[in-house]
Amino acid sequence: MKKFGENSRFRKLIYYILGVLEVLLAFRLVLKILGSNPENMFVNAIYTSSNIFLTPFSGIFSSVATEGIETNAVLEPAVIIAMIVYALIVYGIVKLIEIIINRSDSDVR
Repeated sequence: MKKFGENSRFRKLIYYILGVLEVLLAFRLVLKILGSNPENMFVNAIYTSSNIFLTPFSGIFSSVATEGIETNAVLEPAVIIAMIVYALIVYGIVKLIEIIINRSDSDVR
């Protein structure tokens, strides 16, 4: 049986998906902090596509908003919590798969 090692395609795919999610959430965090216009097509697409990933974390902390002359900056702690939790979940899944595959490989011998 093939080991789930450093060069595993499945492992790389899992980390790639995590990377895409982390970048999406990071864009949302930066755009909110900078007070970007939510009616802009790009900004709206980022907010809309990232909402589903923030749902489990909404309401943990209150969002903090500051009003500037032209924009309103918003800090959403839920985004930071989501980024940390998703990274930990993916890391845990990868390690669990490594344990299962490497254990079953050693049982065959």
